[in-house]
Amino acid sequence: MEGQNKATLHDMQDRVDTYISQFKEGYFRPLTMIARLSEEIGELAREVNHVYGEKPKKITEDENTIENELGDLLFVLLSFANSLHINLEDAFDQSMTKIETRDKDRWTKKEVECEQDE
Repeated sequence: MEGQNKATLHDMQDRVDTYISQFKEGYFRPLTMIARLSEEIGELAREVNHVYGEKPKKITEDENTIENELGDLLFVLLSFANSLHINLEDAFDQSMTKIETRDKDRWTKKEVECEQDE
């Protein structure tokens, strides 16, 4: 997909809304969304444990990837935000501003290499 524009969070939220809106049931209620997020986090944790942990997959288990599980988690998160009319781009900007301010001196910064004139 090189050369193609990547979707913004807004684009992703619109795509999820277009998909969900075609069904009478619509979005799940907030408590159900939290349960779905928890379920997807569990599936992600299981996959991470298979790849990086001590628990190998059973021979009978289907192939899966961390990427697939992150995608599933993102879909549910986008759905949750849509159901509550939350713009995730705005939410992300608010969080980053808070983190960049609150935690700016919390971690050890890397040395910045100075460019020397030749």
